[in-house]
Amino acid sequence: MAATSAATFSIGTNVSFGCKVGSLSQSKPFGVRFNSQNSLKSFSGLKAATSVSCESDSSFLGKETSAALRGCIALKAQKENQSYQYHLQPQAAFKVAILGAAGGIGQPLALLIKMSPLVSALHLYDIANVKGVAADLSHCNTPSQVLDFTGASELGSALKGVDVVVIPAGVPRKPGMTRDDLFNINAGIVKNLIEAVADNCPDAFIHIISNPVNSTVPIAAEILKQKGVFDPKKLFGVSTLDVVRANTFVAQKKNLKLIDVDVPVVGGHAGITILPLLSKTKPSVSFTDEEVQELTVRIQNAGTEVVEAKAGTGSATLSMAYAAARFVESSLRALDGDGDVYECSYVQSDLTELPYFASRIKIGKKGVEAFITSDLQGLTEYEQKALEALKPELKSSIEKGIAFANKQAVAA
Repeated sequence: MAATSAATFSIGTNVSFGCKVGSLSQSKPFGVRFNSQNSLKSFSGLKAATSVSCESDSSFLGKETSAALRGCIALKAQKENQSYQYHLQPQAAFKVAILGAAGGIGQPLALLIKMSPLVSALHLYDIANVKGVAADLSHCNTPSQVLDFTGASELGSALKGVDVVVIPAGVPRKPGMTRDDLFNINAGIVKNLIEAVADNCPDAFIHIISNPVNSTVPIAAEILKQKGVFDPKKLFGVSTLDVVRANTFVAQKKNLKLIDVDVPVVGGHAGITILPLLSKTKPSVSFTDEEVQELTVRIQNAGTEVVEAKAGTGSATLSMAYAAARFVESSLRALDGDGDVYECSYVQSDLTELPYFASRIKIGKKGVEAFITSDLQGLTEYEQKALEALKPELKSSIEKGIAFANKQAVAA
């Protein structure tokens, strides 16, 4: 969760590493990715490695230029006592589908996922207006091919062979809208989409963004159970935005470098069910009782903060897209064999008496590999009381989702 990332630099005409490598006469993009634990740390969800990889899907690099580039990198590596790797083949290998890609979250999320070097195909689905989004994104010079799918008749095709399904579909929360209002609309949308996922890509990682996540994840689980394809290790409620906000607010409050801050957030993904464990903040930092109260309430109500600031024109779409893209990238890294991927997520869990609970998890090729139980040990008195206080509300939300799914099954 204290994640790090690679930076990608597109070079059109020339490149310099402190030694002469020749002129790149064509204007096709040439991607160079530097990964270094020492110099390129970030909080986007990518893990740093000590390597350099060069990617090109064109043949403009001649043998002499490639040899010079390789020699230059090797020389620089020796000077800095680091080990570098050099690759000319693209690394994109995974297919991602976004269901609700034309919406307020879907569009910026699609752009961010389009930037991932791990994505080979990006399938954009919505009930309308998705063709233009796909056309726009397809002009970006990154590896993934963008395809658009419109309406229920094309939903199955959008999901065929997909490795990761991300679901931001549904209506956003608006001023004055109750959770019941939101539930009544989005529950049916999630149900229909998950039925299609079960029929077309049951082995995919499923990322639920549609609110209320505390209820929509249990709905998805029940639908998958009814279809006989439920794998609890591959169903994730995306609660990453709570972590992103906690890290940001703590860094601002304590004047810390944001890149270093890591605050685990447990419980659920709405109101008081969001519990930032400030005592577990890394780097270790002390908070007054007033600061703990202020930060906790702000993190819990951050969504409302954005809704009110947008004055009826929308909700937290951009920060949600960023957080969701981080979680997608972490999932892709795990699928790609990275053994060091940790994120907070709302999943089926036995950490508490509740069947679903958000906590820090380790993600591997087959989904959830482990729960980081130490986060819930040695809590402060404030955190322990808040944990017990959130359970009844979270339990009610879970039961509401399960009841909805079972009612729909009986009706069918």
